[in-house]
Amino acid sequence: MNAHHRVRFARHAVLALATISVAACQDLIPTDPPPPPPSLATIGVTLPVSSLALGETASASASGVDQKGNPYPLDGVTWSSSAPTIASVSATGMVTGVAPGTANIVASSAGKSGQRTVTVSTPPAIVINEVESNGGTPGDWIELFNPTGAAIDLSGWIVRDNDDTRRAVIPANTIVAAGGYYIVEEALLGFGLGASDAVRLYNPFEVLITSYVWTAHAATTYGRCPNGTGEFTTTTSSTKGAANDCSIAVRINEIESSGGTPGDWVELINAGPRVADLSGYIVRDNDDSHTYTIPAGTTLAPGAFLIIEEAALNYGLGGADAVRLFSPSGALVDSYSWTTHAPVTYGRCPDGTGAFAATTASTKGSANVCGASSGPTANPWPGSNTVTVADSPNTFNGNLSGLVYESTTSGPVLWAARNGPGAIFRLVWNGTIWRPDSTNGWGAGKAVRYPDGTGDPDAEGITIGAAGSADGLYIATERNNQTSSVSRNTILRFDAQQAGATLTATHAWDLTADLPAVGPNLGLEAITWVPDSFLVNRGFFDEAAGRTYNPADYPNHGTGLFFVGIEANGGIYAYALDHATGGFTRVATIVSGFVGVMDLSFDRELGYLWAVCDDGCQGRTATLEIDGQAGSASLGRFVVTHRFERPSTMPNLNNEGFGIAAQAACVAGQKPVFWADDSETGGHAIRAASLPCARFP
Repeated sequence: MNAHHRVRFARHAVLALATISVAACQDLIPTDPPPPPPSLATIGVTLPVSSLALGETASASASGVDQKGNPYPLDGVTWSSSAPTIASVSATGMVTGVAPGTANIVASSAGKSGQRTVTVSTPPAIVINEVESNGGTPGDWIELFNPTGAAIDLSGWIVRDNDDTRRAVIPANTIVAAGGYYIVEEALLGFGLGASDAVRLYNPFEVLITSYVWTAHAATTYGRCPNGTGEFTTTTSSTKGAANDCSIAVRINEIESSGGTPGDWVELINAGPRVADLSGYIVRDNDDSHTYTIPAGTTLAPGAFLIIEEAALNYGLGGADAVRLFSPSGALVDSYSWTTHAPVTYGRCPDGTGAFAATTASTKGSANVCGASSGPTANPWPGSNTVTVADSPNTFNGNLSGLVYESTTSGPVLWAARNGPGAIFRLVWNGTIWRPDSTNGWGAGKAVRYPDGTGDPDAEGITIGAAGSADGLYIATERNNQTSSVSRNTILRFDAQQAGATLTATHAWDLTADLPAVGPNLGLEAITWVPDSFLVNRGFFDEAAGRTYNPADYPNHGTGLFFVGIEANGGIYAYALDHATGGFTRVATIVSGFVGVMDLSFDRELGYLWAVCDDGCQGRTATLEIDGQAGSASLGRFVVTHRFERPSTMPNLNNEGFGIAAQAACVAGQKPVFWADDSETGGHAIRAASLPCARFP
């Protein structure tokens, strides 16, 4: 090995030793352990909302985070609620509001858990406040009331009756102001309410919020008393869109002003559906200084009587006097005045609701006896008992009311009034049924308006004058449907020849102040026209003049009087209408003996004034004639001479119209007669039977 090779060898040896030394040193230096694998540290819970309504749902989600704050996949999540009776949660995280309150929604996985708080809100305090189930205007309706101090959004809320298949949704952007009302009309419902039915109100998530159930139609409406907060009861009158009428219906019912036992006395009756508290009510005669205050704690059950004796009054009643009943606040509740002592007593017929008349027996503390004014007992229907439908299905959409028959050169016409929306129909006979006249704009009926062109008169009764419809069409209306909580008992005249789809009244006679105070849906229902020639021939007595009727006493009244009927009390009132000034005079007050008069029809050829009641008195009718018996206490006045049951095959319908054909329509001794069913039962409003063409025995 030469020197060069030895040098190279030495170098390689040194490098090898250095490498071995470094490696040995490295084996002696300590190193860090490897990092632990990621693991679940916390779970986060997310909800899209922090508050739920009852029944509302929201989907919760859970996410994991490891020890370094990085996302960590969850291997299965278990969901639970700290208060499942408030907010429940499904296995997939669907949260549902169950009851008002607060709950924690918990997600658990791999021994870890997270939660999110959710609040279930208290539902708005909206209440069902009043219900009309029997032919309101323009149909059945439900009144909702907001008793709170804040507006309530009812968008998407749901209304049902007692049938789950019938469902109506309240439109979007329906806001009920604080203390405000919202009316759910039959048109929105898409269905009517029955005699035994219910109203159920659900929030948009199908949770029942409030409901009301009844088993029979109310005489007026069902409503909460006190308004908005009390239990449901039969209201005193309908007050659609306004505070419920929870006033007491106590009336003066009978008066003894001359030699009673032990002296004079006043009888009160509770004609309402609830117990009446009479504490502090005041009774006066025609002298304001004669005052009797009913003691505290005095109550009167429905239908019960209260007798106030002369000894309690501390004053007697005179031959020309009055009895007045005032509320504790001094408001006049009821009154009756007279100009001479009654032969026996003065009393309402029927009790509590009818007009005052001279009774035939004193019935202190019990039902009044009104003799001839109550009329005879009801006999079977005098004509054919075969009742047929006489219109096409669903022609009028309900609310058909008054009828009057007219013979014309082109054939018979049946005029019909619809109370809501107010309209008049001209119906023509096609040999089988009545159909709307397709000419002159009558095809869908013509809407009616007040003389200024406004409003929606509640057209109840209809009649024509001496020359038929050429003399004009006259309707009886009890209110303007646009302000349906206010009585407006008015006779309106229309020109039947007016072109177009709307009839504007040419004349109006507002009788409201002259008639007894009644609820806005209990007023004028009936009207008919009676010629002067008939009245004079029969010796009709004019109560306004105090003598036999003389047409010359009433300028511009035409050639006859208009007789109207009231639903609330069964009273019939005869008026002379001044067509020049718009004035009027009440000529007579007549007792029908019915709790309500729904239509009147004067048979001009047989001389009968027909009064018609509806299903409230089993569909009975009555004829009235002028008493011509010398020496009779009712000489010259209309009295009931016959009373009839409805035809035996006629259901007990809500018949509010009654039209009698002319004698020219007689066949085999019978002539047609027609009824109008306000409820349009089975899709039909008009039904027909017959009456004898001769006078009754």
